[in-house]
Amino acid sequence: MHFRSLKKTAGDVSLSDTMDLDGEGSSLSLMDVLCQEDEALERVGQQQLMQQVRDSVNTVLDEREAEVIRQRYGLNGKPPLTQRETAVQLGISRSYISRIEKKALEKLRQHFDECI
Repeated sequence: MHFRSLKKTAGDVSLSDTMDLDGEGSSLSLMDVLCQEDEALERVGQQQLMQQVRDSVNTVLDEREAEVIRQRYGLNGKPPLTQRETAVQLGISRSYISRIEKKALEKLRQHFDECI
């Protein structure tokens, strides 16, 4: 019976088991390999999401709304601007920027709600 119970657990692996030696002669365990913090997948996901947002801004919004959103949220590769800074660049009032932004964000929200 004892040998049968050992046979069931023969394939079990511990996270602290030594897999290999690194270049300095230290042991490398399975835990060391699994715990590597790799943000590559997260960065790829964020890049895809940002591309979807840019595409939606370009297709869903009219040109003025798209320009306001690009400037306000830095979607043009530049740092985000305040409403006042955006108003100065576009030559319109800050309150008009606020209204355009609010309307554009609502359009984008509805678009993303339909996509989901």
